[in-house]
Amino acid sequence: MLFAFGSMSSIQLGAALANPLFDRLGPDGVVMLRLVLAAVVLCVVVRPRLRGRGRRAWIVPVVLGLTTGLMTLAFYGAIARVPQGIVAAIEFSGPLTVALAGSRRWRDAVWVALAAGGIALLTLGHPVGGALDTTGVLLAFAAAAGWGAYIVLTKRVGQTWPGLQGLAIAMAISALVSLPFGLMHAAHRYAEPDKDVFGLLLGLLVPLAPYVLELAALRRLPTRVFGVLMSLEPGIGALLALVILGQSLALGGVAAIVLIVSASIGVTLTSSDDAAPIPAVLD
Repeated sequence: MLFAFGSMSSIQLGAALANPLFDRLGPDGVVMLRLVLAAVVLCVVVRPRLRGRGRRAWIVPVVLGLTTGLMTLAFYGAIARVPQGIVAAIEFSGPLTVALAGSRRWRDAVWVALAAGGIALLTLGHPVGGALDTTGVLLAFAAAAGWGAYIVLTKRVGQTWPGLQGLAIAMAISALVSLPFGLMHAAHRYAEPDKDVFGLLLGLLVPLAPYVLELAALRRLPTRVFGVLMSLEPGIGALLALVILGQSLALGGVAAIVLIVSASIGVTLTSSDDAAPIPAVLD
């Protein structure tokens, strides 16, 4: 369980710690730093075999890389405008939709209603005591769509590429996607590399640590238990944002996150796929 909590915490902690860098590098610059460093480290460690692959084998990791890059840009653009806990809750609607897709069980309608109620409270209410930034909310929904696609694509990559080779290629593609955005908005701000050591360490903390910790957790926990634990991520994001950034939520925001987390836990606990295999990308 500690590995699962570590994975969620590293993602949300990295996002919270990135916030102070936004003023100097901008969210796009921070994303570029973390993705480029993560891609270099992963490719050096994994050393993916590039030869002997058919054209079709390349399609999925390339699409995954494009999705990951755009999803990360959207997520960081969102937390630069909207409190992190709210963004994390909205983004979680992506994997929740994937979990519910194709279901025809009446009880799943309950989880849909809970999640929809939470999203409505976040977007139509005043979860921070005032109106949310519209662009930030739209970027959060874009990140949610990206996360849903990321889950599906990661599984496909794991089925067609051994170990972490496909993931390394996808990370390299995502780094390339981030380059024009990061350089366009932050190139003139990289004159003080000593101050960017923090950003480089952030690059290691956010993209790489979760994969290692999730691997350790999935090898020790049943899939269902792991799913329930991961459902707590929006709550962890809200808590870290409160402690580190002082981003408090109104009662409506807290209630919305509780609804979304409850819906995700409900979907996980009532899933009939108890023995769902771990994607090969984590082997």
